[in-house]
Amino acid sequence: MIIKDVVPKELAAGGALYVVATPIGNLRDISPRALDVLRSVDLIAAEDTRQTARLLQEYGVRTPMSAYHEHNETSETERLVALIIQGAKLALVSDAGTPLVSDPGFKLVRAIRDLGLPVIPIPGACALVCALSASGMASDRFLFLGFPPRHSEARQALFQAVSSEPGTLILYEAGPRIQDTLMDLNVIFGSERNVVLARELTKLYETFLEGTPTLLLKVLEQDPMQKKGEHVMLIAGARQQLTQHAQELEEAKEILKILLDELPLKQATKLAARISGCSRNELYKTALSLLERSSY
Repeated sequence: MIIKDVVPKELAAGGALYVVATPIGNLRDISPRALDVLRSVDLIAAEDTRQTARLLQEYGVRTPMSAYHEHNETSETERLVALIIQGAKLALVSDAGTPLVSDPGFKLVRAIRDLGLPVIPIPGACALVCALSASGMASDRFLFLGFPPRHSEARQALFQAVSSEPGTLILYEAGPRIQDTLMDLNVIFGSERNVVLARELTKLYETFLEGTPTLLLKVLEQDPMQKKGEHVMLIAGARQQLTQHAQELEEAKEILKILLDELPLKQATKLAARISGCSRNELYKTALSLLERSSY
């Protein structure tokens, strides 16, 4: 069902916190619902009031703002919670994209939810989803790592810790550190992993670069402009390999298939267990499954 031109019922009465996604570059990527909420609330808590002011000015939104960022998060959380308890409606916005995705806001959302008061998400742009959707990387499973550590040793430790993750790895990185991060990726993953760099998404100089860390480092050396701006880095997940036990079970299954053609179930299972070293009970279940399939 499509709902049109309806003021959200949550605006009717009582205090509430709206978590509002804003554009990550192109100001036209704001939703009508987000604008309705930004115009209707009593206060906008913005990570960077100067950045948000550009958006509000573009759409004629005159709602008051206050700064809410990592340096004042603790003290401002207490103040904003008190306002919501008193019945105020507040909107939380980050510099760009969806709040709490590598941005301040968790303490505020957690505090409001602990009080049983409404926290209403207003969905919209998100850099990691935007990059993933156009990257060509596997999207059925992914792990978001936020901004990696600033120091090489810690970055390498992070990459080593997630080296066996089968899903696509996604992280944010600032232009001045993109080269160092690629170098650390190369140390841990070498040429085994494909990497996509999505730069300046939805902006004038949006680019997608793809290749091994070594290849991308060469591209950055040849075109220093590719180092500038904000990057989303996507790294192909580890190829899933069978554990030793799983491999042994696969081999035992092949033996079972042959034996079941010539021997009764229990005898085939017992012999397959002796040959393979696998558990007789486990092979018995496997044999039953094989026989069920062959009966169809």
